[in-house]
Amino acid sequence: MICPLASPSAGALNVSPAAQPSADVSVVVVNYNTAHLLKRMFAALDAATASLKVEVIVIDNASVDDSVAILEHEYPTVTLIKNKTNVGFGRANNQAIPHLHGRYVLLLNTDAFVAADTLEKTVSYMNDHPSCGVLGVKLIGEDGSLQPSCRYFPTPWNVFLRRTGLSRFFSRHRLVDDMDWDHASVRRCDWVPGCYYLARGELVRQLGLFDPRFFLYYEEVDHCRVVKNAGWEVIYYPFTEVMHIGGESAKSSSAITKAGRQISVLQIESEFLYFRKYYGLVGLLSGVLLSIFADALTAMNGLFRRLDFQGVRIAWQHIVTVFRIVGATRLAAQPTR
Repeated sequence: MICPLASPSAGALNVSPAAQPSADVSVVVVNYNTAHLLKRMFAALDAATASLKVEVIVIDNASVDDSVAILEHEYPTVTLIKNKTNVGFGRANNQAIPHLHGRYVLLLNTDAFVAADTLEKTVSYMNDHPSCGVLGVKLIGEDGSLQPSCRYFPTPWNVFLRRTGLSRFFSRHRLVDDMDWDHASVRRCDWVPGCYYLARGELVRQLGLFDPRFFLYYEEVDHCRVVKNAGWEVIYYPFTEVMHIGGESAKSSSAITKAGRQISVLQIESEFLYFRKYYGLVGLLSGVLLSIFADALTAMNGLFRRLDFQGVRIAWQHIVTVFRIVGATRLAAQPTR
């Protein structure tokens, strides 16, 4: 057992894991108050290992439920890292880097349940396609509905179009999510969600994992951008499915949005940090102004069509939150935690 790593920023991009792979797949799981999901997640993972040699590293982010007791007593072969505080999703994943021994590194959420063929099929694809650096799969909800699985990089403009519904007037503009195709073919994309995120071990040794400035959300968006800039491909693979609930850790610490199942404040902060990192100060300010404009349009639409005063209040609260985050992050130059 490993307990605990001291620095919350440990595992930044220049940290290298063990050089010689001794496992096929290193599975990295970040747990935060999801004791009720561990048995189900491990059962699905065990059923999918087949002939692969798999090691599992779990980082517990200071859970206050029974997670640690369950991990220690029911899964003694798992490498367990116990944090004294919640260091965030990206930083917690980074803590696993010195302990990775796999040819491939799989980041797996506790609320993501692999199919019996998922590991073998995705590892086989990576074996046959050496240019693929990161691979994601078809994600479905508990009801079998398709979830966004193959995504494009966010910009201030396409985020605005999605929030306002004005994308119907800009049909040629690429949105973050394109759900109109059949999702039945292999496709290159900008990024794949981090709930099932299979990366080549060589890539992790070269580039590391997540930028520690992102406490929650946008970690995989940023990482895939680094991956693509380094010449690797990001691939959506449709021939297996992972059932993903979403928002289980998030809802244990704060209110989550009904539509996106995300903590609004953290999502806004990560979005602005990302815009500042890749589009500079002008990009950030564009994102802020477009966010405020989107709130205003949404409020006016609800007010004029349905006399929705509750919608006006929510829009105003969102605008206040935006200004507070911009100030707290010093124009998205630094994270708040």
